[in-house]
Amino acid sequence: MSPNAPAGGFKRGFWALAPLWLGVIPFGLAFAVTARAAGLSLLETQALSVFVFAGAAQLSAVGLIAVGAAGLEIVLTTLLLNVRHLLYGLSLGRVFHLTRRERPVVAFFLTDEAFGVAAAAKERSFAFLIGIELSLFMMWNLATFSGFQLGATIPDPTKLGVDLIFPLAFIAILVPLVRTRVELVVAVFAGTLAFGLQHGVPSGLPIFITGIAGSLVGAFLTRGAIADPTIDAEAAVREVA
Repeated sequence: MSPNAPAGGFKRGFWALAPLWLGVIPFGLAFAVTARAAGLSLLETQALSVFVFAGAAQLSAVGLIAVGAAGLEIVLTTLLLNVRHLLYGLSLGRVFHLTRRERPVVAFFLTDEAFGVAAAAKERSFAFLIGIELSLFMMWNLATFSGFQLGATIPDPTKLGVDLIFPLAFIAILVPLVRTRVELVVAVFAGTLAFGLQHGVPSGLPIFITGIAGSLVGAFLTRGAIADPTIDAEAAVREVA
């Protein structure tokens, strides 16, 4: 079998996200413990991880359930937390050539971590992307199940400082992507803006606002730039080949 076959791409994507499992497991455990404390059953808790599959939104939802919030409030809060995925989808849609049937599948399993790994990788196949996404999906659901079963016998993982793993992992992904002065300026601007907004804006909006603002700054700094026709021609030849 060729290394470029779908199975090979899936395996590469699956293991490309494996280093982030160290951050996924503690948060999956924390979600399950929180859900159990809020009165949810194992089936309800697992269903959230299977059908919602959004860590921050799930934690927020079970917190609202615990205080007796209305259904509409829970839905609107989780929607606000996940609005950033619109930017993720637009970004990946420009570089991954997906069919109409593949797009909704990829959209459902898309997460912050999957986007970060996919954006940093050079491979652009559907098999590779879905491999990344299902790697996280599998580990998140295993952590949810294990956390619910263990219940109160484990401490809150977020109090052990494991929440630093994700930021450090994303910094490691970001650094290789910053190759020009403009990219550095945009990265610093976006990071500063996100930090400034995190306490004054509802959860979910800082990343969305930062994504739009960062894109506008990048477009402004590169206005008038002319693509190298030689590079475009070489890319076209490779596409045909």
